[in-house]
Amino acid sequence: MAESVVTSVDTGARQVTRRVTVRAPAADIFALVADPHRHPELDGSGTVRDTPVSGPDRLSTGAKFSVGMKQFGFPYKITSTVTAFEEGRLVEWQHPMGHRWRWELAETVPGSTDVTETFDYTGSKAPKLLEIFQQPVANAHGITKTLEALAARFS
Repeated sequence: MAESVVTSVDTGARQVTRRVTVRAPAADIFALVADPHRHPELDGSGTVRDTPVSGPDRLSTGAKFSVGMKQFGFPYKITSTVTAFEEGRLVEWQHPMGHRWRWELAETVPGSTDVTETFDYTGSKAPKLLEIFQQPVANAHGITKTLEALAARFS
């Protein structure tokens, strides 16, 4: 099978977006993304810790979930709020500092799904600080690794 290639998508200023085609039905991928307890197995950035996640088994608009994280060698916990949810197609959550993580799924043909992940910091409370600490660059790398692993998982 050919390797899936992660591509960059221009979605505007202060947004980092990557896309990959995954050989799986959208419903299978959505089951993974919409379950916050499975986010540690989804993460390719190395920042989501494999600690107990608190929150619902299935996300929905307005749901809150907490995840253990680690950045710059320091462990911490954050609680995010789901800001957009469309069954089988879209999950977006907001970090307490205002930036958002968005997953969009589009099954192009049966068993093949375009998966798009976006780090959107247009609404961040401290966008310049994120840029000073090179978070958009780090997140671009983490998103790429996440999507590569997701494609490999279903290949």
